[in-house]
Order: sequence, then structure tokens, then C-alpha cells
Amino acid sequence: MEMTLETMERHWMPFTANRDFKRDPRLFIRASGMYYWSTGERKILDGSSGLFTTAAGHCRPEIADAVARQLQTLDFTPSFMRGHPGAFALADGVAELTPVGLDHVFFCNSGSEAVDTAMKIAMAYHLARKEAQRTYFVSRERAYHGVNVGGTALSGMVRNREAFGALLPGVLHLRHTLLPENRFSRGMGATGAELAEDLLRFVNLVGERRIAAVFVEPIAGSTGVIVPPKGYLERLREICDKYGILLVFDEVICGFGRTGEAFAASSFGVTPDIITMAKALTNGAQPMGAVAVRDHIYRTIVDGAPEGATEFFHGYTYSAHPAACAAGLATLEIYRKENLFAKGRELSPYFQDAMFALQDLGVVADVRGYGMLAGVEVKPGAAPGVRGTELQAKLFDRGLHVKTTGDVAIIAPALIATRAEVDLLTSILRDCLGDY
Repeated sequence: MEMTLETMERHWMPFTANRDFKRDPRLFIRASGMYYWSTGERKILDGSSGLFTTAAGHCRPEIADAVARQLQTLDFTPSFMRGHPGAFALADGVAELTPVGLDHVFFCNSGSEAVDTAMKIAMAYHLARKEAQRTYFVSRERAYHGVNVGGTALSGMVRNREAFGALLPGVLHLRHTLLPENRFSRGMGATGAELAEDLLRFVNLVGERRIAAVFVEPIAGSTGVIVPPKGYLERLREICDKYGILLVFDEVICGFGRTGEAFAASSFGVTPDIITMAKALTNGAQPMGAVAVRDHIYRTIVDGAPEGATEFFHGYTYSAHPAACAAGLATLEIYRKENLFAKGRELSPYFQDAMFALQDLGVVADVRGYGMLAGVEVKPGAAPGVRGTELQAKLFDRGLHVKTTGDVAIIAPALIATRAEVDLLTSILRDCLGDY
């Protein structure tokens, strides 16, 4: 199909300047391993694992074959009052990777749905505990928790909220932890743990038994890679424990090896009550999200309902879709068989060295990173975000795909990357940044 302005007009693209894109489209037509190919068979290195989705590399035949077999065997079954073996097998597989105790898994179809599901779980849990007055949620400035109504209300990225109003009342935002004192800090910064005390201020503001849950990304990814300062997550955990608040880690980006362990909770040694996940759960091959909860949360909700009654009135038509479960099971097997989390952990020092070496360029305002995730922030151009958008286009034209947010290039290669591919990625970045 020839792509023209007319043939592209009907598709309303998400998070895209539609008019600009359709005047000058940049299209992918196929992918394999660490690479995309665009029109004209131009080879483009994938520096952001798709959209942080494809940790095992593109077009894995093991996943495609598993999905094809599933679609030819059982294409769909409702998950309401029915089930299929793949859903239970995948729940077991996810529970083997989550921190000890988070061993009940609810499936949905995206990270956005996972966040809204987690909010509902928190409310249902407190209701079952006879604490329905816990109606406040806490998030952070610069947070991204998806685009459903609940997640948008939690969001601390103003452009994601401003067109839609407050959406939900009772959402409070902690200050973000991107501090000038931590510029060019590799890993966790030394300054900022005291910002967790904002949660204590909110407890004192609204009452000791009014907050249902606190949502944080262990590493704030979509906003430009903000790594938590030392001691920050631990202090949040302490305050939550003291006041009966659920701590939710949004690991939609951090999960499945990005930080060197299965989840950032394990990398940072802080165990939340709930983990949301998506993206790399199926290597991006099928839409899927999930929520893992502590046993006592599941038991409180389930055992608090009358015998024979539905305990949690929530779910989606495509929850635990057979094809998505098949993709998830095949993906987890690749992670296990190829030891990809350990491979990412072994490569991460080399990757971080390469990213932090870019700080000698005059246009680079900051570099932040942990594991196989880094943010390279450039000094703003004519207006905030203009240079970042321009940089993304320049990188594509020179053979590198990365995600940018504002003036930050977010780098997250697949866990299968080699040192040679890190070198190529860095070389293209340096070349483009050197233009400024």
C-alpha cells in the first residue's frame, strides 16, 4: 500500500503531532532482533526496546509460534466464570519472579489498565477491612501512570492532565526527586531521601486513616528517567507500614530485567504491596498487563465476600486472553532459558559508562541511569521540548530509534544487546548531539 497523506488521514495516532507526522511520515515495516527496517529497507537500531516492551529482541519465533498454535487451538474464552489453563500457568510464572509474598496475579491488557485495576484493588481491600474512609491516593509530580481515568489523575506530567481537568478528586502529589544536586549522578543520588517526608505531611493533612495507597514508579521512566535517591523508597515503605497505607510500585517499564533483576523492587530491596506490570511481560508481542498483590490483600478481599459471591467486580473482556497468555509463557521461557536478566545486569556497567561519557558534550544538561535504562537530557532550544522532538527525528534519519520526552532521550536497549550495538547506539547519539 502506498502511503500518502490521503491514505494516512483516517488513523488518529496516539501521543503524536498528527499533522506533522502525516506531512513527513517515519514508518517501520519490519523488525528482527535489535533492529527495525523503515521504508526503503533502511536499517534502524532500536535503542528503546520498541517502547520499553521488547526486552528479548524483535520477532522472536518462539513467541510467534506459541501465539499461532494457541489461536488455532483456543482463540478466545471469557475469563468471567470461565478459564483456560494458560492463564493459571502464566500467573504461576509471574509469581515465581515477583518478590516473595506477591503471589496473586490479576490480568488485564495494558499498563494503564493495570494501574486502574490496582486502584480498585486498594479501594476494595480497605472496604473489606471496614476502612472505606480511605479515599485519598498519593502519587508524585512528574509521574506517569498510564492514560485511563485513574492513571491520568495520578499523573504528575502536566501535559497529560491539563486537557482533561482533575478527573478524580482526592489525589495528592509528592514532590519529584529530580534534584540539581544529583546531576550526572550514576545510579541513586545522595540527596533527596527527605522528600519522602511529604507523605507524612499528607497523613497529617488529611488524617492518619484516610490514604488508601501511594503509587510510585521505582524509576520514573516516561518522564525522563528519574532514579530514586538513596533511602527514599525505604522511607516511603516505613511511613506506609506505620499508617496502613498500601505501597504500589508501577513497574510497567522497570519490570522484567530492566534494572538487573526481575523487578526493581528486588534491585532496590524494597517490597511493595502491589506491583503493576505490562510491556515486557509478553515482549510486546501481544497486549497484556498484570497486577501482582500480596497474599493478605487477596485473602482479605476474597474471604470478606459471602460464600458463592463474586468477590471483586472488575475485569475486562480480554483479561487473560489465550493468545496473550501464550505469548507471556513463551516470553518468560526465553528470559529463563537465555538468562536474559543476568545478561542485562552484566552489560549494564558498559552501557552506563557509554551514556555517562556523553556528558562532555556541551548540549548535554544531565545524564541519569540505572541498569539498562538511561536518560540523556539536552539543554532546551527555542522552547521546552522542541530540541528533544528534533533530536528524535534526527536520530531516526541516522539509523537510531529512541523515545524522547520533552528534552530527554530515553535509552533502553533490549537485554540481548551486545557491546558492539551499545557502541553503535552511542556513536549515533554522539554524532547527532554534536550538531548542537
